Amino acid sequence: MPRYAAIDIGSNSVRLAVAEVEPGRPVRTLASEREVTRLGTSVFSEGSISKEAMENLTRVLKSFRTVIERHHAMGARAVATSAVRDARNQEEFLKRASAAAGMEVEIISGIEESRLIHAGVQAVWPGAGERRLIIDIGGGSAEAIVSENGRMTAAFSKPLGAVRMKQMFLENDPATADDLDRMNAYIDEKMAPVLKRIGKGGFDRVIGTSSTAAAVVSAINAVGRRARDVADGQHATTAQVERFLEELSGQKLAQRRKRIGIGPRRAEIIVGGTAVLARMLRTLGARSVYYSVAGVRDGIIADLAARRVGGQLARLDKEQRRIVETMARRFGVDVRHARKTAELAGALFDSLKPVHTLPAECGKLLEAAAYLVDIGHYVSDMGHHKHSQYIVANADLPAFTAEERLMVAQLCRFHRKSMPSARHIAYQSLPAAQQRVILRLVPLLRLADALDRSHDQRVEGLAVELQGNQAIIALRSDADTNLEIWAGERAGEVFRQVYGLPLVLQTQE
Repeated sequence: MPRYAAIDIGSNSVRLAVAEVEPGRPVRTLASEREVTRLGTSVFSEGSISKEAMENLTRVLKSFRTVIERHHAMGARAVATSAVRDARNQEEFLKRASAAAGMEVEIISGIEESRLIHAGVQAVWPGAGERRLIIDIGGGSAEAIVSENGRMTAAFSKPLGAVRMKQMFLENDPATADDLDRMNAYIDEKMAPVLKRIGKGGFDRVIGTSSTAAAVVSAINAVGRRARDVADGQHATTAQVERFLEELSGQKLAQRRKRIGIGPRRAEIIVGGTAVLARMLRTLGARSVYYSVAGVRDGIIADLAARRVGGQLARLDKEQRRIVETMARRFGVDVRHARKTAELAGALFDSLKPVHTLPAECGKLLEAAAYLVDIGHYVSDMGHHKHSQYIVANADLPAFTAEERLMVAQLCRFHRKSMPSARHIAYQSLPAAQQRVILRLVPLLRLADALDRSHDQRVEGLAVELQGNQAIIALRSDADTNLEIWAGERAGEVFRQVYGLPLVLQTQE
């Protein structure tokens, strides 16, 4: 299955997620990490990201980069939010952060942040038929998002993050009455335009995301930090949140650190974050709030998957597909079979990226070969794979380079019968890097061709799971796939030879 990665650089912490995404199935998280970096501390007091915070962040991003590379993500996105939006030295930050992450880090607006939060919640908790309010309190900003029937209809980003509140109002420990009054007045001032725009109440559900909501709901429901996922879906009433705030406000840091559900670092900023949550709930007429573990990272992954970012590199473009399909028709190929073989080959290429480790661009060669492997039948059924190689190698294939044409020809040559060896002169004449690509693509091409052995397109789709020391391929089909499984198992021997992994085929209705 396609893999995507997301990095969310917030004002308080930086988060990583890597996940496998397949339409119609739950997202499978492969890696999830979080490090407190407190970028916002120096920004909200001095206007720029401190040298210490920046060095700490680049260290974390380098470790995240290693995780992403290890999981062979097809697409990735790294975003920075409130603190970096406000930092005077954001240009220096972007340069260093991008180099450490191995990808461009972009500063996103509050509205884009809201869109991603909404997409993340929708991916986890679809809200068909509901009017929802989503509240996300980060380190530098707080987002209020209105969702109606699964569509974001209004979004507001206000400078009400937990780290910002501490820096602006809560230097005393515990906070004085004057500190709290000034903070509450500031929150009310920032929330006034939100109330005017969306009104009070009328929500079927109010959802809180990010660490402030997690800590508050966990503490109220006596859920420990190590069991934070258990809090997903649990709720707290507005009255409970307000009572909890009243207790916290009178406690010193050492006391707050002992509260269940609140970590030692979160205890430093929990009063401000809880105050924002309580005031937002009361201002907008919410009776309770449900915690959702979803957030910006989930939204990034859902968005990347919906747009198939990175996937376009592994697929023929419109003109290339037209050219190979026209050529296939000219030589009497069953185009429906060719299309299905290309589709299955693409799915195998995406799903087995951790195994073949080839660049995305190699997927185009595999797809082109899937259309052209049978053109040699036009000359003779006997040894048609050799005829296919000759025709492709000597054809005029616009939109393909000469190098790509010869590699496609070699894939056609080895889609059946023997594997490449020293006696195959055309193969041996290729550079070593190209030989490696051919060798790793041939098993996928043979398997894709085998999975439509009947030419009846019986396999609707497939799911690949790398389990222990074997690859399991589940075929989705309502038809009899015994012929496809038989042919696939024969192709599986070549797969085992090349990749050292046994192949298990099964039908999943």
